[in-house]
Amino acid sequence: MGLSTTVVLQGRNLDVYTEEAPYVCVVEIHGVQFNLTAVVERTAGNTHTFTCSPHQFQYAVSELQYSAPVYLRRGQRRIDASPGLRLQLYDCSAGQSDCSQCRAVPEEYGCVWCPGSPAPNCVYNQSCLSEPTDTCPPPQITQVLPISGPLEGGVLVTITGSNLGMRFEDMVGGVTVAGVQCLPQPEGYLISTRVVCELQPSGRQKEGPVLVTMGTTAPGRSMQMFTYQDPQLLDLVPDRGPVSGGTRLTIRGRQLLTGQTSDLSAFVGTQPCYIVDEVNDTQLECQTGPSNRTGGVPVRVFFGKAERTVPDISFRYLDDPVITDAAPAESFYAGGRIVMVTGRNLDVVQQPILAVWVEPVEVQRVKRRRRLALLTAKQQLVFNSTMTTVSEHCSVLSSSQMTCLTPTVSPELKVKGIWFQLDNVRVHYESIKGKSFSYYPNPELFPLNREAPDVPYRFKPGGVIAVEGLDLTRAMSRQEVTARLGDQECQVKTLDSTHLYCEPPEIQPMSVEESSDLPSLKVFMGNLQVDLGLVQYDSDSLLSPVPLAAQIGLGAGAAVIILSVLVVILMYRRKSKQALRDYKKVLLQLETLEINVGDQCRKEFTDLMTEMMDLSSDVGGPGLPLLDYRTYAERVFFPGQQAAPLSRQLDLPESRRQTVEQGLQQLNNLLNNRLFLTRFIHTLEAQQGFSQRDRGYVASLLTMALHDKLEYFTEVMKSLLQDLVQQYVAKNPKLMLRRTETVVEKMLTNWMSICLYSFLKEVAGEPLYMLYRAIKYQVDKGPVDVVTGKAKRTLNDSHLLREDIDYCAMTLTVLVKNGVEVQPCPVKVLDTDTITQVKDKILDQVYRGAPFSQRPAADSLDLEWRSGQAGHLTLSDDDVTAVVQGRWKRLNTLQHYKVPDGATVALIPRSQSSGGVGINQVFQTGEKTPMLEGEEEEGLRLWHLVKSSEDPEIPKHRKSSMRERERAKAIPEIYLTRLLSMKGTLQKFVDDVFVAILSTKRPPPIAVRFFFDFLDDMAEKHGIDDPETVHIWKTNSLPLRFWVNILKNPQFVLDVQVTDSIDAVLSVIAQTFIDSCTTSEHKVGRDSPVNKLLYAREIPRYKQLVERYYSDIHSAASGCYQEMNSTLTELSGSFASEMNSLVALHELYKYINKYYDQVIMSLEEDSSGQKMQLAYRLQQVAALVENKVTDL
Repeated sequence: MGLSTTVVLQGRNLDVYTEEAPYVCVVEIHGVQFNLTAVVERTAGNTHTFTCSPHQFQYAVSELQYSAPVYLRRGQRRIDASPGLRLQLYDCSAGQSDCSQCRAVPEEYGCVWCPGSPAPNCVYNQSCLSEPTDTCPPPQITQVLPISGPLEGGVLVTITGSNLGMRFEDMVGGVTVAGVQCLPQPEGYLISTRVVCELQPSGRQKEGPVLVTMGTTAPGRSMQMFTYQDPQLLDLVPDRGPVSGGTRLTIRGRQLLTGQTSDLSAFVGTQPCYIVDEVNDTQLECQTGPSNRTGGVPVRVFFGKAERTVPDISFRYLDDPVITDAAPAESFYAGGRIVMVTGRNLDVVQQPILAVWVEPVEVQRVKRRRRLALLTAKQQLVFNSTMTTVSEHCSVLSSSQMTCLTPTVSPELKVKGIWFQLDNVRVHYESIKGKSFSYYPNPELFPLNREAPDVPYRFKPGGVIAVEGLDLTRAMSRQEVTARLGDQECQVKTLDSTHLYCEPPEIQPMSVEESSDLPSLKVFMGNLQVDLGLVQYDSDSLLSPVPLAAQIGLGAGAAVIILSVLVVILMYRRKSKQALRDYKKVLLQLETLEINVGDQCRKEFTDLMTEMMDLSSDVGGPGLPLLDYRTYAERVFFPGQQAAPLSRQLDLPESRRQTVEQGLQQLNNLLNNRLFLTRFIHTLEAQQGFSQRDRGYVASLLTMALHDKLEYFTEVMKSLLQDLVQQYVAKNPKLMLRRTETVVEKMLTNWMSICLYSFLKEVAGEPLYMLYRAIKYQVDKGPVDVVTGKAKRTLNDSHLLREDIDYCAMTLTVLVKNGVEVQPCPVKVLDTDTITQVKDKILDQVYRGAPFSQRPAADSLDLEWRSGQAGHLTLSDDDVTAVVQGRWKRLNTLQHYKVPDGATVALIPRSQSSGGVGINQVFQTGEKTPMLEGEEEEGLRLWHLVKSSEDPEIPKHRKSSMRERERAKAIPEIYLTRLLSMKGTLQKFVDDVFVAILSTKRPPPIAVRFFFDFLDDMAEKHGIDDPETVHIWKTNSLPLRFWVNILKNPQFVLDVQVTDSIDAVLSVIAQTFIDSCTTSEHKVGRDSPVNKLLYAREIPRYKQLVERYYSDIHSAASGCYQEMNSTLTELSGSFASEMNSLVALHELYKYINKYYDQVIMSLEEDSSGQKMQLAYRLQQVAALVENKVTDL
């Protein structure tokens, strides 16, 4: 390959052709024909010799050898070749990225490692212009997995790198891990790039690097340190379960993350215990399998071949639970009916469930009924490949009794079966007594006044209320029915199929709803709740001409008028004195301001560090919620797009799929031709209708399509960047890479994102997450207005809550269900929090350390305040109790409901028919401003802490502090000290992030060194000796292009939620990072923005960090091209499977189709493109993908 070669063909029996005609040698390479002029020479024996013109053969696919068909053409007639006659082409550089791989190629290929310029590579011996290398560089180790192992050894360690030997025998006896020999395994060895060895015992805990020695060269040393660990098991919960298995065990210990997760296995006795969740360093969870006997058995965990046993505790297999009776045997669709279950060993079950198997029925056969039910029970839908079930958890009362609520079933579904799931034991209801369980339509209850439902029902005290209905006793008994009139019980006396009779209290009860003074009668049957209308008691007593209440009211009114006059006189006399006192108080407030800010910073920082120390212990393991690579790439490549190509499938009719996919594969081959790709990009960018958004989209599609060939992608990007440099050098070089206006600039963004993912994962992810958590903790400690997004604790003056909000910190006791047990969990909230804010804080605490996407949404849950045994009140942001003043409606808070400190609450699933009376806060990817649904409700405007209008009305409960509010508005800068307090508290975490990004104590990422070297080369090539220009290029390519985007959008890397208040703080920090990367002197004055004044002292220090970072990389030894290529090859193999290349190619073809004529014309104008028949190949693609009529 790449060497001009003359091909000679020999033929015979060609005398049959008498007329003169030219001969042409034809070589086919990947469907492209190369026509070579042939010179014919006749020899003895009726044979002819054809000497083809010399040619440098090329093929795009990266493979060592390619067998190309070859034949002769005389004029337009093809002369068949002998069977098996093919031209063998080979490319030494294909797949041979280092010296050892090159020298391992068989000798007949003549490949040598040539130390040429610009970088050493593997070439054919005649193509090497310098002396080939006889010996290879020392081994280089780039990664070791795992980085820990047990003292006993026995786990496999995978070492990846370069120059790791030309054959397996080179590695035998040459690998040590932390000073201990590691035995290489032949089945895991890949020439030069990978060694798999079996860890040997160390005898004690120790730490050290991995060394690979080969011959007399210097040993390769890993940057990662390997640790011999001694994992310990401490205890397990629970310690018993049924013999059929299904019990979820939690095994606690230390250093459980020893080796890889695949090396980890657990056993209960001799039976495997299947690990069900991600393991962390202190605990693992597994589900027991069935056992053939009861009794105690040890619990063991294997770390490779190292075995550990839980000390002093054995797991006891007990007899399976047995159900002897379950009654009743029927329910109605709304569910909620109590089934009493009796049996044996019921208390050994960890999670008993009553499940119903359902399937849809034909819509025409479903009888539509009016929805009567207000469903409050938890409904759980489980979908798998065989059935759909609805289920409810049961409550175990003792070893012989438990109760289950019947699940809610939609009337449009047909019940196929019902069973009890007791861990791994399934008991069908039919097997208990031989009788099936039946579901019936919901009973119907008619309003008390059927003719006029809105008119109150008149009731004479001393009687009973008769309620009419249908099928009231078909799946219900009198003891299970309750009725309430207002706030008191209406005792149910009789229940038959068509009537319910209840006896109300003698005195008319109070109403529980503010919309009416009269009580309403409500009947409860399981989950079914029916409101039957208002009830008004009749009274026979005569009314007096002037009622006593009216007499009292008249007297009170006169007293109020007299008192009001006196108050007005007193207020007038005190008004002048009050103004002077207000002024003195303001002066005193200013004098003590500086002292208060300092004290507050110290106190806040102490509280925050206490909280973050608890968090730090979780971050090292699964506590760091990093996104997987696919989601990360989707959010970076296609920000803000809901249906990105990474998540879509190729939508084609089956009849066309094979043809289109064939065409897309040919398009993929074309994209691997550098000439085609560069002409294609330049042609698109020359089109007037090709917008800036299109440029970014095409760049990301190309990144997806070429993700498995990142070395080629990098070379194309460098070529395009060279063109870009050429353009800007002629204009203003300092403006280059300032924005993303071209395809190559977005390609650079994506390239940096790909190469720095591992750096984010291993280095920068943890301090970024700690900063996010610190910001969230601080913001949540103060009031946050859910409507305006303003907060008391922030760094952003435009999002500062410039009001004195009276609030009080509270601790709620949240009931959390963990299996069968219900455990209390303390959660800190504010009494000014809305109900949604309280739910978010509870979810933050309960699901602490869990990724945001794996926790339930707040709007799918209801907050229930529980007081005593029977007092359950569901709280919501907006209900009938909400306070309305004029055109303003205030969102409900804990203060509104008068929830006390220490109150007990619980989060329960929101029932499907509960209706949308709450206010939902919606956050979308890339959109952090809170949006309140139902904001316009009958002309009302919603508010929380402050009203968004310029002249807000003052709530009644705040009128006493009216003068204080007036003083605060006179000097609002007083509240800017809150920014200083927040900044001082967060300073350590901001420093940690900046240092992690800009520190050179550890080697900077290879991609950064590689690209900065490229920029230095470009500056030298074009004679740019201004250091400020090169500094700006580097700043525009890395800090402003990549890091600022990550700082402002941590949700691109971490599985977290960035609210509007947190985003406001991150924007200030990101702006500080931008200011730190500029070369201009940082000057501030009285008119400077508050955000710049905040970090005026720190920015010069950060500037020194940036300058040292750039200079250290520049002064380091260059020549990282080989390491970069090795890294790109590894990245291509690691993440290529995550890319949906066919969809990307199909989207790219849409742009080819849109500008088809221009692209074809551009390819035909290029002489090299004509030789490679690029336009013809593109026409073939068009014919296959969409049957486009071409000039083929």
